[in-house]
Amino acid sequence: MNIPFSPPDIGESEINEVVDTLKSGWITTGPKTKKFEKLISSYCMSDRTVCFDSCTSALEMTLRILGVKKGDEVIVPAYTYTATASAVCHVGAKPVMIDCMPNSIQIDYDYLPELINEHTKAVIPVDVAGVPCDYDKIFEAVYSKRSLFEPSSPMQDIYNRVIVIADGAHSFGARRNFQMSGTLADFTAFSFHAVKNLTTGEGGAITWRKHSDLDSDELYKQYMLLSLHGQSKDALAKTQLGAWEYDIIGPYFKCNMTDITASIGIAQIKRYPALLKRRRQLIEFYDRELSNQRVSVLQHYSERDNFSSSGHLYLVKLLWESEAYRNNVIKKMASYGVSTNVHYKPLPMMTAYRRMGYKIEDFPNAFNMYKNEITLPLYSKLTDEQAQYVMECFKRSIKE
Repeated sequence: MNIPFSPPDIGESEINEVVDTLKSGWITTGPKTKKFEKLISSYCMSDRTVCFDSCTSALEMTLRILGVKKGDEVIVPAYTYTATASAVCHVGAKPVMIDCMPNSIQIDYDYLPELINEHTKAVIPVDVAGVPCDYDKIFEAVYSKRSLFEPSSPMQDIYNRVIVIADGAHSFGARRNFQMSGTLADFTAFSFHAVKNLTTGEGGAITWRKHSDLDSDELYKQYMLLSLHGQSKDALAKTQLGAWEYDIIGPYFKCNMTDITASIGIAQIKRYPALLKRRRQLIEFYDRELSNQRVSVLQHYSERDNFSSSGHLYLVKLLWESEAYRNNVIKKMASYGVSTNVHYKPLPMMTAYRRMGYKIEDFPNAFNMYKNEITLPLYSKLTDEQAQYVMECFKRSIKE
């Protein structure tokens, strides 16, 4: 049996929606993208949504909107994918890395206040595997150091504290304390990359929650300018009779979503409750199968802590084992035709960040999470028979 790691779940509804777009004569940013944005806002209960070509663009444009620049600092996890930190580098700011809590994928909430200083403009926590962070603790840390905050832009003046931007690349559909991911932080960036629960092939979005001093219409316009070369009218507006003329407000960027990709998202979001339900069924099956094995698995649902994950990734730790042992298990699984992965190799272990002076020795909890972690296939098209095969192969691999 051949089990891929995370293929997209694309059906006739997605195909039909894309065909409809192709036949419409409008394939770049237009009515389908606007519709998808509204569907996301409705689903997440956010104030507004802007779609982009990637989650990375959503993070970067948000930092630019907030006026984050050279000389500023942004706190990011050491245990994440590079996009979280690279977006900070793109605007010239310094990523300040924070370690995990012991035996956890989440940042050390108690240590977070220690990293906040007068240069700190934002913190970007990451909802790894679709499990939402404890944003109550993050905001508590942010407010505890509010006296140190020195705003240097109109948006920073509005918040008058370190701004919380959730990297929700994995967490579309997750909840905590009866709030949806998309409204847990000041801003939330989502990914719709091919491997994500909800995909548009490539794509991303930013959502934000209401703020009494924030003009959401004006903010939406600013995002549009940044994502479309600073052009005062998008292509759709320019097609109106006699409305060809436009201005360039600034030499900005090109990172808009197209109607073709948005079409896939429109069909996906309508199917999304069923896709999440299937993921939960698989997680519950995996949990039962591994309950008597010498492993620990990431908790995706907790009534006590009042959260439910989007079920994006199934992370397993091979207790008391080494990197070499984990890597050997990955090879054994591959020999059985089962693709696996690792989430994540901490950023201080990567060449780009080592060159910046980061050392993995300074992030022992992140390394301990990484060294014997293995991620098993988890996706909505995975059949019961395939899931059983994954478990059989995994149990065999860790005992051989």
